[in-house]
Amino acid sequence: MKLIDQHTKRIMEGCKERAAAAGLKFDKETLEYYVSNTDMIELSPKNMIPTLYDYWVQDIQVLRGKGEYEYYPNNPYETVINTRPVISFYNNNNPDWLNVMIFYHVLAHIDFFQNNKFFQHTWDYDFKEKALTDKRIIARLRAQKKRQVDYVIEFARGIDNLVGFHHSYQDEEDNKQFSFTEKVDYYFGRFLQEIKNVPMNEFLEEVERYNKDSEMPDPEHEAAFLDRIRLKYPEFDSLFEKSKDHKPRHKDQDLMQFILRESPILNQEENKWMKSVVEIVRETSLYFAPMIRTKTMNEGWASFWHENLFLNDDRIKGHEIAFAKINAGVTALSKVGLNPYAIGWRLFMHIEEMANKGRLSYDFRRINTLNERKAFDSKKMNGRDYIFHVRENYCDFTFFNTFVEQDFVDKHKLMVVGQRINHQRQTREYYVKSRKAKDYKEMLFDNLYHPPYITFKRKYDSDLYLHHHFEGQELYRDYIPNTLMGLEYLWGGRVFLETTELDQEAMRKAAGRDENNVKPIFHRVLYTMKDRKITKENF
Repeated sequence: MKLIDQHTKRIMEGCKERAAAAGLKFDKETLEYYVSNTDMIELSPKNMIPTLYDYWVQDIQVLRGKGEYEYYPNNPYETVINTRPVISFYNNNNPDWLNVMIFYHVLAHIDFFQNNKFFQHTWDYDFKEKALTDKRIIARLRAQKKRQVDYVIEFARGIDNLVGFHHSYQDEEDNKQFSFTEKVDYYFGRFLQEIKNVPMNEFLEEVERYNKDSEMPDPEHEAAFLDRIRLKYPEFDSLFEKSKDHKPRHKDQDLMQFILRESPILNQEENKWMKSVVEIVRETSLYFAPMIRTKTMNEGWASFWHENLFLNDDRIKGHEIAFAKINAGVTALSKVGLNPYAIGWRLFMHIEEMANKGRLSYDFRRINTLNERKAFDSKKMNGRDYIFHVRENYCDFTFFNTFVEQDFVDKHKLMVVGQRINHQRQTREYYVKSRKAKDYKEMLFDNLYHPPYITFKRKYDSDLYLHHHFEGQELYRDYIPNTLMGLEYLWGGRVFLETTELDQEAMRKAAGRDENNVKPIFHRVLYTMKDRKITKENF
């Protein structure tokens, strides 16, 4: 690993000037390194953070990566990590024109890291330096506590997807002052959508009516608005009062933080060192959390800008065809799998086009006929500003949920592909399952990172009780025993897990009665871990 040469650095600086002129925002100072494919393989288990703490699983992943490389050699174009300054890694055999394309891609990643609000907890410190400090702490503890340190790391990593990432942002939002009262918030947030379940057009009309009233100079507009609500819905006030007494969703959703605070064994004086290790694992997980939740947006944003800036760069004249070949390979749509570069890039282009034509407005959404929708163009031409707004405020879920619509699905001929058995040919075949935006959006949601929703509490003073809220997908059963054993180790008492599983016995009985129409049958079960022995019982 070594710094790039001065010639390549000048190319990068030229890319920075053009990217900044186009509107991208990033720190001026960056570090670029040449790395070999072996370096890439060895850094990948540490998510390309050279200073991340050592752990035995990383060594196994390196061995696996080297074995895979022997059979399937590949050559990654770049890798960039969100540090201060930002560090990026490149192969040293790229031609200059390809480096221009790659540098634009990397600069768009940096712009995303440093401006998307889901990364805001990473803006105030250099994780690389913090990781180095954490690595030294763990090395010192290993010299004293031996393999016990690795036990704590392994058990903590078993629950590092339950760190309350969104909850940390909710605390910040709770402290902000909103411009509307609790009653108006309740009216739009719960009453219309959840209790009355009004159609979307009626909901939008109410929003528009409130916005128009709020523009009036009369300071009593909100009181008048609430009076109209009471005339239309006499039960509104009583339901609002009841909602204030309703207990909200369990607020403490950071299991690792809860264990650090409440664990009887971790809070014993001789075990305080364990808390340092668990906290290191927790903070590392929080650092990587926004990257997982913005993968498609991040890659789509980078792909959007590497094409836009590359084609307008006078330094690459004559290499357009070579660029087109590589760019097509990166952004090609997959009929079966999902390519985040392809989906994100097309969605950003779609959003820019829609905003330029004013098609993100309420007026456009009211149009039902296909010809009118195709002809609609209010020439607002604010698409570029709007995609910067999206880049700043959205994650993958809100990105898909807001902008994946039937127009987008039809334009790019997207589809949901299913599998079935062809009994006549004795083969598995693919078929077009749906071309509806609703179904395609659900497929995108299913491929997003979705940790289980688990709430927890102390029970009988020394027990830990976990409650898994079933959301259509059961926990991975093979992981349950080891995870609960690790929790028992960190908690120092019995651990209970209440969850939902497929009832295999009931399914077999149902299949015997009607083999062609068997639906999944679920039931609640309770796992108990005590003295490293697990038991399971049905509710």
